[in-house]
Amino acid sequence: MLDDPPYDKLTQLSKQLDAIPSLVRSYRDVEKLILNAFDASRMSLFQRRRQHQDLVARFKTGKEVNIIKVPISPQSVAGYVAMAQQPIMIADAYNDELLKSIHFRLRFDKKYDLATNFKTKSILCVPIVRAGLLMGVMQIINKNNGVFDNQDLQLAVKVAELLANKFRFELGGTKNPFDFLIQKNLIAQATVDELNESGDHRSAVQRILGEHRIAEDAVGESLSIFYQVPYIKYAPDDFYLHQGNAKMNKSYLKRNFIAVVSDVRGNPIVLMLEPNNAELLMEIESALGIDNSEIAVSLPNHILKYLGVGAESEEDEQEDIDELMDYESIMVEDEKEHEPGEEDTPAIVKLVNKILQDAKRWNASDIHIDPDKSGPTKVRMRIDGIIRDVTQIPARHHGAAIARIKILSGLNIAEKRIPQDGKLAFRVAGQTVEVRVATIPTVAGEGAVMRILATGGAMPIEKMNLMKNNFDRLNNMIKKPHGILLVVGPTGSGKTTTLHAVLGYLNTPERKIWTAEDPVEITQPGLQQVQVTPKIGFNFATALRAFLRADPDIILIGEMRDKETAHAGIEASLTGHLVLSTLHTNSAPETITRLLDLGLDPVNFSDACVGVLAQRLIRTLCPNCKEPYTATEDDFRFLKRQYGEEWFDELGIDENVVLHRKKGCDECGNTGYKGRTGAHELLEMTNELRALVYKEASVSKMKEQAMKDGMRTLIQDAVRKVIKGDTDIFQVQILSGHD
Repeated sequence: MLDDPPYDKLTQLSKQLDAIPSLVRSYRDVEKLILNAFDASRMSLFQRRRQHQDLVARFKTGKEVNIIKVPISPQSVAGYVAMAQQPIMIADAYNDELLKSIHFRLRFDKKYDLATNFKTKSILCVPIVRAGLLMGVMQIINKNNGVFDNQDLQLAVKVAELLANKFRFELGGTKNPFDFLIQKNLIAQATVDELNESGDHRSAVQRILGEHRIAEDAVGESLSIFYQVPYIKYAPDDFYLHQGNAKMNKSYLKRNFIAVVSDVRGNPIVLMLEPNNAELLMEIESALGIDNSEIAVSLPNHILKYLGVGAESEEDEQEDIDELMDYESIMVEDEKEHEPGEEDTPAIVKLVNKILQDAKRWNASDIHIDPDKSGPTKVRMRIDGIIRDVTQIPARHHGAAIARIKILSGLNIAEKRIPQDGKLAFRVAGQTVEVRVATIPTVAGEGAVMRILATGGAMPIEKMNLMKNNFDRLNNMIKKPHGILLVVGPTGSGKTTTLHAVLGYLNTPERKIWTAEDPVEITQPGLQQVQVTPKIGFNFATALRAFLRADPDIILIGEMRDKETAHAGIEASLTGHLVLSTLHTNSAPETITRLLDLGLDPVNFSDACVGVLAQRLIRTLCPNCKEPYTATEDDFRFLKRQYGEEWFDELGIDENVVLHRKKGCDECGNTGYKGRTGAHELLEMTNELRALVYKEASVSKMKEQAMKDGMRTLIQDAVRKVIKGDTDIFQVQILSGHD
């Protein structure tokens, strides 16, 4: 007889599981219910693969490890439980003596912990058995408070029984590919028997989809349950064609209904209509040079879509691209007159439009069209600061795609020997999006890089995620009637966004604001914004001199690229104007020495400068799935080391500080990250620092003084955002370059 607390939990859990129709489609819901019931950190559901006599963790927490396979043996905890068909409870997975007391050969496989930032402590592992048949193993890891007890063990045994009964087909598989459809009353047994008589599995699948009009997802789920591998349909937002396909004959892939795709993390997945065909799988893995790929089942038409084909012959490949693109809603604006040619064929138009549409939908900042001498052209996009392969263009269509982009950008399509710069615009969801285009000749052909410019108004300064100390100090700086404020950092660090956030705060009716930018990315009502054109001699310095004759209060200069512009900016700030500008430097103190090296007068610069804001963008954790945890000893030492012993006490944290880590969900494409935020370093020009600038002191001395004046470094600001829960330790490691 179970004690009351587990019985209450079991009753509630049973009701909640009854409402879930499918383990395959709703595993995250099942996982959440079970982890809450046990107050645990992670879990895995291992399935027994009868044809391989092993276990595979098809359902598990986390995406750090793509696939876990273990033999049914004491070489692992799950393998031992499957072999003995007895539940076990382990208080310390790293205690070898404890494991030997259960079975003299029992081992805990540490390689998965070593491959991730996760450490397994306590384990609760029970077999999933129905009618005497082992279906799999449920493994629950790390009780959040303490270790698992006997009540947890009793509850786990009952939960395993619930799973075995509720999801018996999905966990245990079926004897025939279409048994699940029969169980769901979607097709009659006699019909399936008649289809199976031919012995042609591919034909049977096609007839079920075509003649019997059963939904694709239902057929895919039935095949998934039979083969005991995931079902992946055509989902170009989540999967793209792996570059390894270029190593294989396309006719071979089409004939055998095979495609190799990559998920958003770049992991290869072999899609097959018949995943149990071991000979085919060995050929694919040999061609790709891999020996442990993830396998999934898919339907014939979905596999062909991934391959970029929909017709039966190679001659129809041009029309196949149309089908691949599945273009419906977006049209690129093209008001130019030109002769129709290869670059203007419908397939190429749709291809380029689809690339632009996807980039906007995924909030990509850049699109890279990279030619390859030995294979198809790669289309890659920078999303949240990380470049991802998203699709490919057949090699024979590369020239036409580049020509199409050139036409839209007003570039010379005949000139392929020198780089060209241009701009195009397209509409999506009623909004006009501008794109800056640069073409570059390479040894493999012309490449193109497209920067998607920001749309909409300025970000409110309150949403810049400045820490309170930085926000208050910056607020005081920009309220000064004159002076120069510099925002510095590498390309793509958000300098323009920050400057316009400041301008949005300062943009009031009693102020006249002029901006000179290249290009104008963000527009704001009330600002007089000017696009500079260096090709005709209208550069930043020329624009600045013109602005001074237009009675401005505030001037924004897009970038201080040379001594002339920097000198003009200093002079403007000294004559009663607030000047905002950017510079490409690594830190705030380095900015001062860089400008002095340009030949600026130290006295004039130090008098004019009110402050320097350095920034970087770091990835933020997905708010939908990030999970809290108590910092480990190594984590705490790392934070202390990066923030600095001298300043660490001001954080007010101890060894038990709660941090957050990535997990992965549908919202973030299973990456664990969504969006980016700024790490900031704000230097204020105080009297003490001004005296050091007069003397042209070293960067280290100026940094030391700035720290005394209240500046905190980019790394320190990133540490604060780890503690705040915006990001994780890994992003600090990337920013600092230290483990």
